[in-house]
Amino acid sequence: MHKAIRAIVIAGLSAPLFLAAQSSNVTLPQDKGPDKIDVSKYPAEQQKGYKVFVDKCAKCHTIARPINTAMTAQEWSRYVKRMMHKPNSGISDAQGKTIYEFLAYDQENRKDKNAKAFFPSLSDEEIEKLKAQQH
Repeated sequence: MHKAIRAIVIAGLSAPLFLAAQSSNVTLPQDKGPDKIDVSKYPAEQQKGYKVFVDKCAKCHTIARPINTAMTAQEWSRYVKRMMHKPNSGISDAQGKTIYEFLAYDQENRKDKNAKAFFPSLSDEEIEKLKAQQH
């Protein structure tokens, strides 16, 4: 019994450190943009998707990052799958599909209409360069 309680206490104290280690440790240009979208004119399904997106994606990085990043639908699909496999993301297959559908809808209906207002996605190599510069 004491071992179980001790394990629970240790896990509870370690969780914030583990979550911090999973968080992004680099500031991208996209992080400095707006961190909200007015989705009031989006279809109801996409408004629900926005809530799932904000809830899940804010665990590891700013919401501004994906809001201000322009990608193709295929790139969003790959990106969401990648995020789903990050430790502790807690994104189920159904939630990943919802997030992808929201991001693809938002890309087509908001970003593609004003592409110059958004940053293109950065490659892993570009992100690594930024990390090196910031540390």
